[in-house]
Amino acid sequence: MGCPSFWHVLVAMLVLFSSLRAVSGIRFVIDREECFSHNVEYDGDTVHVSFVVIKSDSSWHYSDNGVDLLVKGPSGDQIHDFHDKISEKFEFVAHRKGVHRFCFTNKSPYHETIDFDVHVGHYSFHDEHAKDEHFNPLLDQIGKLEEALYNIQFEQHWLEAQTERQAIVNDLMSRRAIHKAFFESAALIGASVLQVYLLRRLFERKLGMSRV
Repeated sequence: MGCPSFWHVLVAMLVLFSSLRAVSGIRFVIDREECFSHNVEYDGDTVHVSFVVIKSDSSWHYSDNGVDLLVKGPSGDQIHDFHDKISEKFEFVAHRKGVHRFCFTNKSPYHETIDFDVHVGHYSFHDEHAKDEHFNPLLDQIGKLEEALYNIQFEQHWLEAQTERQAIVNDLMSRRAIHKAFFESAALIGASVLQVYLLRRLFERKLGMSRV
């Protein structure tokens, strides 16, 4: 068995780059419940899922209550059920192909902005291309490389969403601290002014009584 020729390598690389898609999640605002569907085309595919609660519509609201996520298979069977999660990243094997549903529930009185991402991993080079003794080992490596690149993009997207949420939380906490310090200073100044006023009245009253 000889080594793959330059043209074999070139064709395989072109197949890889033409099949790559940027991993990009969806961002939506949830009031009470939102459901999404994603079609898994092959039995045994691995489904990667992540979500992050980015922010709340209320500029002063911040809590760790999170949202609920229910994942169901094509026949309505429950696959995963998460409760009160700010963020989560998980994967599962789809034992049956078909439409899978992802339903989010928000129990907060405020609208929440959620970043949601789904990626289905499937190695289909052998399904799409003629088998060849030179191609097969190369296609195996190409398939592993493709899945690794998808996983890196998927992980990066999740980390970026986490970073954005943390930046918003830090900004909110900073503004709260500034407003708290402002109100405490104002209250201290008001108390000082009131104290001076009361002491002045007290001295004036004592002065008046002494004159009498």
